Parts: sequence; structure tokens; C-alpha cells
Amino acid sequence: MDLALRDLGFDPSMIVALHDMFDFMDETTEQKPQHPSRTYIRDTKAMKATPADVIEYPNVYQFLVDMPGLKPDQVKVHLEDENVLVVSGERKREKEKEEKEGIKYLRMERRFGKLLKKFVLPENANTDAISAAFQDGVLVVTVEKRPPPEPKKPKVIEVKLGGGESSTTGGGGVQATEGGGQQVQDGVPSEVKTD
Repeated sequence: MDLALRDLGFDPSMIVALHDMFDFMDETTEQKPQHPSRTYIRDTKAMKATPADVIEYPNVYQFLVDMPGLKPDQVKVHLEDENVLVVSGERKREKEKEEKEGIKYLRMERRFGKLLKKFVLPENANTDAISAAFQDGVLVVTVEKRPPPEPKKPKVIEVKLGGGESSTTGGGGVQATEGGGQQVQDGVPSEVKTD
């Protein structure tokens, strides 16, 4: 839209004024439910325009998000729905400075506006162990992994022979009864002779 308005001869400051007017109209008017809101469209564009890398290490996940021109206090990191990591910020132009000093943009290629990225965290992500660091325009969010669950050990059930007292002997799963009877060797009963 910016390119089309420039082609029609609109001044960059006029384009900014139109954008601000549309943003104000979005905040004050209701949209029909069947149409996506301007906020939804703006967030979708912001997510597409915000570059990010996701790296998996043996013990952590790292999310690297480019947020050029922002200061650490302008960056927000939070969780939605307990498993969605949201990173956001907004890069604004200095409108007051432009108006006071009579600055006029001759070319505007750098991106201004909202920066946004959402990541659905894996099931093994530990949401209680999240840290974030911001340096040189890159935000690094580190999410620790939960240790894998220990495999369940098989439950050992003692097998008793009917009719007499049983005792277990070590080695090979042998059980014998007093006074002769049957012996169980590896789950197979056999006759035991006594003299």
C-alpha cells in the first residue's frame, strides 16, 4: 500500500498520517465477526516480517529473534496458554523530532512498526526455566528441557504353588514346596522326587 501511495505522489509524512488514522479507526470501531480484524492482519504481517531461528540442544531450546533498533526495555517476552512463547516489541519513528526539525524522508526502506513472533513449545519444555538475553539487536530466549521420564520397571509378582508353603530360592526363578511335590523351573512345573 505504501508503494502505491508513493506512486500517486503522496509525501511520506502523509502516508504515515494515513497509517495512524487507520490504526486509530481500528481501535475505535468494531469489525464484523466474519472478517479478520486489522489487528489480526497486522500481527500476521509482523510475525512474517520478524526473522527468527530455533535451535535444539541436548538440554535446551534456543529462540533467536532479530529485533533491530530496539532497546531491552522495549522487548516483551511472555507465555500464552501455558505453552506458547510470545516475543514482541515495536519500533517507532521519532515523529516529534521530525516535526520540530522539519525532517523529510526521501526514502523509507527500513521497517517500522510491530515485531512479533509466537512459538508453540514442545511438551518437554520446562516453562518454569525460561531466560532471555538481548544484545546487538538479537533476542535470545533459552527454554530448558525437562529430563525424560524414567522408564517404568516391570512389576515382579511372586508366583505361589497351590497346596503347600512355598519358598523362593535364588537363581533361575525356582520355587519348591516342602515334602516333595512340584518344582517350578522358569515357569514350567516338574515333578520332584524325594527319598
